[in-house]
Amino acid sequence: MKAVVKMGRGPDNVVLRDVEEPVAVPGHVRVRVVATGICGTDIHVAHDEYAHEVPVIMGHEILGVVDAVGDGVDEQWIGARVACETYYSTCETCEWCRAGRRNLCPSRRSLGSFENGGFSAFVVMPVTNLHRLPDSLGPLDGVLAEPLACVVQCLLDPAVVNAGDRVLVTGPGAMGQLAAQVALAQGGRVTLIGLAKDSDRLAIAAALGITTSTEAPETDAYDVVIECSGSAPGAAAALRAARRGGRYVQVGIFGKEVTLPFDVVLYKELVVSSGFASTATSWRRAIALIEQGQVSLGPLVTREVPIERFAEAFAAAAAGEGIKTVIIPS
Repeated sequence: MKAVVKMGRGPDNVVLRDVEEPVAVPGHVRVRVVATGICGTDIHVAHDEYAHEVPVIMGHEILGVVDAVGDGVDEQWIGARVACETYYSTCETCEWCRAGRRNLCPSRRSLGSFENGGFSAFVVMPVTNLHRLPDSLGPLDGVLAEPLACVVQCLLDPAVVNAGDRVLVTGPGAMGQLAAQVALAQGGRVTLIGLAKDSDRLAIAAALGITTSTEAPETDAYDVVIECSGSAPGAAAALRAARRGGRYVQVGIFGKEVTLPFDVVLYKELVVSSGFASTATSWRRAIALIEQGQVSLGPLVTREVPIERFAEAFAAAAAGEGIKTVIIPS
């Protein structure tokens, strides 16, 4: 099968090559990949800005159908439409694993960075990583289940938005769009901001009932600011926009060290929080939001690209074109 493989340092060492189809081993399933979304993390991996091992098949926002199971796995999984957690394995014995926070395990090995991921026709993973998707989802909506679970981890565990809160979300990419929808579902009065070049992205959010803007945000005005741009200017604007005693939530990944006006946290007594990847709890809450119709995923899938044109898709994602580009393996 053909797969997008990170072979060495730099984006030039991300290549399409033939690899052997994987086989389901005991306790694992094989998933036939329907589509895999391109995440900002994939771009960071390509540019060596996120930890990984090589060679590795990239991609972790996987939508697929279980087509084979290993020994010890219930055969009723076969045919199930699923999304998956990013981590392939954790140690299960450290203090974080034992507390149900496997996402923080120091020994965590994730799909697409340390274990073979979903930019391929098939992927093998432990059955414990799977989540069945509601029948109500559209054919490609499930690629956004994993990023939604990550946003939920940041915003709902614990909840950071109360009904009536003024909420600012910076960055209209997939994470910003999802964060705005989740904050709106919590009763927030949400504004999603971007740059002038983001007009098409912001139009999609506006069509979903979210207030949008390309203007610099008002200073000291928002109860909660949610930074999803992964850029230093976006984070600085968010910090200045938070009101005294407000909250700042970091969702975007910078991929490098940045300089921020962090004294603002002290002067305003801001509460700063974040969330890394997802947990079983955040997945349950994400699936519930989908089932209850409180988030809309379909409009966020703005481009489908066959795997042979992966380089074009990576370039578009890196340039901020569209919202969610997905790789189709066949």
